[in-house]
Amino acid sequence: MRTETPWGPWDPPPLAEAVRLLAPLRAPWWIAGGYAVELAVGRAFREHADIDVLLLRRDQLEAQRVLSGWEWWAADPPGTLRPWRPGEVLPAGVHDIWCRPGADEPWRLQFMLDDTDGEDWVFRRDARVRLPLERLGRVSDGGVPYVAPEVQLLYKSKSRRPKDERDFEAALPVLDDHGRAWLAETLALAEGADHPWAARLRALLAD
Repeated sequence: MRTETPWGPWDPPPLAEAVRLLAPLRAPWWIAGGYAVELAVGRAFREHADIDVLLLRRDQLEAQRVLSGWEWWAADPPGTLRPWRPGEVLPAGVHDIWCRPGADEPWRLQFMLDDTDGEDWVFRRDARVRLPLERLGRVSDGGVPYVAPEVQLLYKSKSRRPKDERDFEAALPVLDDHGRAWLAETLALAEGADHPWAARLRALLAD
C-alpha cells in the first residue's frame, strides 16, 4: 500500500520479497508490526503502510552490510530524518531507521532497534520490562521469524489506533495463557493497571 509522507512516499514490498532481502542477515531479526500479528494469527486481515523489522541495537551495522547499496536514514527524536552514514553507530535515543534502494525510490523497509542487557531484551519505554531473547520471537510455518504477539501488542498498547485494536482482537485467540499473563502484567507495569487491554486479558485468564 503506497502512502505519502513529508519525507517521500512509502511503498513496502510484499512480505515474501522483504524476507528474501533480509535472508542474508547473519544477526537475528524479526518481522514486526502488523505483519507480526498476521504471522502469529496465520492469515492476512488488513493492509499495511510499511514493513517493520526488529533488529537488536548491537547488530545494527550488520543491516548496513546486507543492503549496502541502499540509502539509510535515521529518525532522530523527536522526528527528524537524517542520513545514517556507513559504519556510524547510532546513539541510544535513535530507534527507527528508514531505508530505500535509492534517492528517487520510495521507502521500502523500516528497521527498529531494540536494546538488550546480556541475554535479555529490554522494552524501550520501560526498562523494568524484560524478556529472555529466546522468547522475543517465533518462526512461522513458512520459516519467517516474527516478534512474539505478546511483545508486539505491548508496543501497540500505548497509541491504540484502530488498526492496533484490530490487531489486539485478532491476536487474542492465539495467545496462550503464558503470553496473556505476561502481557497483562507488563501492561499494568508500563501503562497502568487500568489499561483496557489488561482488563480483557485478566478476564480471559480468570475464565
